[in-house]
Amino acid sequence: MRLAISRPEHHPLAQAAREAGWQPVPYFPTHIQTTGNPPPVRVGRVTAVMILSPAGAEAAAWWLPEGTTVLVTGEGTAAALDRPGLEIVAPEQPKAEALWDLLQTRFPEGGEFLLVRGHRSREALEKLANGTKWEIHTWITHAEVVSNPVPDLPPVDAVLALSPVQALALLEVDGGVKRFAWGESAERVFTEAGSPADAVCEPKAEALRAMLEAHRS
Repeated sequence: MRLAISRPEHHPLAQAAREAGWQPVPYFPTHIQTTGNPPPVRVGRVTAVMILSPAGAEAAAWWLPEGTTVLVTGEGTAAALDRPGLEIVAPEQPKAEALWDLLQTRFPEGGEFLLVRGHRSREALEKLANGTKWEIHTWITHAEVVSNPVPDLPPVDAVLALSPVQALALLEVDGGVKRFAWGESAERVFTEAGSPADAVCEPKAEALRAMLEAHRS
């Protein structure tokens, strides 16, 4: 069984696919464009930094001074930071709402926080923090865009949409190829287009492994 996935062959998600009995096939229907925007506030002044994605982590990493507390949505974002001297904390569930709960628990006194995200993010944290003692400064570091043209899909049995934008790029996949969604946001794109995903997993490597094992023929 062959799975199209937008990660290189050595990536932990590709390894999870192999452990589930699938052959990962690198395939990139989207790409990241960095904005080049500097942080809207001095990083050393904020209480902590929140990062929602690996692309945001890669864009922001070199701005973060040693000792910075960084709240991340999941293991992929933490791995993308690849910086010593940072205190990296993740919630149990890789969702913005769980990150909000972690923020309140970790900093009950409130404060100023820097949120690193892409331009298509749904602004969940900003809405939750509005009017509270947790003041969020948004730093849009990147945008994920559909490649033009979208590259031809290699011979595979399934594709994995790792983001809502990738799900958009994969809406027209047919020919018996299964479509898997990494998380609820990617799943929602397929559903709202009237073509639900064949399966969805929580955005964790072990959840991906379990989903692929269940759909191995």
